[in-house]
Amino acid sequence: MDSEALRTLVLIATIAVLSPFVADVIRRWIRIPGVVVEICLGMLIGPHVLGWAHLDEVLEVLAEMGLVFLIFLAGFEIDPDEVKGRPVRLAVQGWLVSLALGIGVAVALHAIDVTQTVRFVAIALTTTAIGTLLPILGDAGVLRSRLGANFLAGGAMGELGPIVAISVALTTDSPGRTTAVLVVFVAITLLVGWLATRPAQPRTVRLVARTLHSSGQLGVRICVLLCILLVWTAAEFGLDVLLGAFAAGMVARLILVEHSTPDTPDTPDTPDTPDDADTHAAAAGHTNPFDHRQEVQHRIEALGFGFFIPLFFVISGVRFDLEALFDPVELVKVPLFLLLFLVVRGLPALLYRRDLPRHDVVALALLQSAALPLLVVITQIGMATGQMRPDNAAGLVGAGLVSVIVFPLVAMSIKARGDERAAAEAVPVAAATR
Repeated sequence: MDSEALRTLVLIATIAVLSPFVADVIRRWIRIPGVVVEICLGMLIGPHVLGWAHLDEVLEVLAEMGLVFLIFLAGFEIDPDEVKGRPVRLAVQGWLVSLALGIGVAVALHAIDVTQTVRFVAIALTTTAIGTLLPILGDAGVLRSRLGANFLAGGAMGELGPIVAISVALTTDSPGRTTAVLVVFVAITLLVGWLATRPAQPRTVRLVARTLHSSGQLGVRICVLLCILLVWTAAEFGLDVLLGAFAAGMVARLILVEHSTPDTPDTPDTPDTPDDADTHAAAAGHTNPFDHRQEVQHRIEALGFGFFIPLFFVISGVRFDLEALFDPVELVKVPLFLLLFLVVRGLPALLYRRDLPRHDVVALALLQSAALPLLVVITQIGMATGQMRPDNAAGLVGAGLVSVIVFPLVAMSIKARGDERAAAEAVPVAAATR
């Protein structure tokens, strides 16, 4: 790595540290996700503003690893227990409606020469920024509500659906063959998940527990191996690596969260010596190497969100073509794509009108329409393959930046007013029934 690339890495690490502070200061007026700050500061040091950043092959590889971790943790965020049943069915139906709307809109844009191709724009319009919105909804106490459960399901489809579509439609010229390969890859993933959740040897259990607070970190290393293994498998099958990373995240959650051990009697506090750790682990009857799954999960998230993922978003900001965005003619594409997000991802929220109050349906439409991380991914693939013009890539990402700031704020405001109105209406009814 040359001196300019090292200087750029220092700048990226500095931005990663400063972003939470900037977001916290701005939070006094408006809540902005950290990813928006990282992309914007990346633009600042990029070639179109200060010109301080210079990317080389090493930084490009690190950014690719950040993308892999981002999608891995996106797969990990999906909790089957919270979205199973009707929420999943409605989410699948809603995303298929979005896909049909997205294709129709993309065909129309291509017909009037606004866009270069149909596939990239159609899939970009069907994404949802579930990972970006989860902290906002968690702080607002929405995730445990019916609205939260349906958003989790819809948001999961807003990530899984586009990722599968990327592998089938964007990175290959023979979708039929890729679909057949995809079926084989899914079978391999299910096999890996089944093998990974088999009862582990007691020695492995003890070793994972023993290395949690040492340089060994066996639990983390197993998860990283799983991620790299499925990413490599996807690449070998000619599929996009994002699909492998997403599948690895889902399998890792199955190991760390879903396949928990039976309840066991209370055991003493964390032992002081390795021998004591062996004794207590055996006494507790642990059969799963990830009984300490929450600690392993926290370490994986620290590895991703602490370095690799911020690096990916900052470098995405460095690559952002500001000149294309601020061209007077092209600037109109930001509100245009913002409106299309609402049409393509917002309209399917009408499927929930029998399950949610009207104000929650409107809030869900806005939340599902917020998109950013996968927009960055899709536009970069489009630019790299020459299938997307810089002005459209800039317009999509610019609209995505606005959507993750504005849509959640409006959605939470609508939900709060609707809940207050519903509570006020319920009081006279309750009094009348006494």
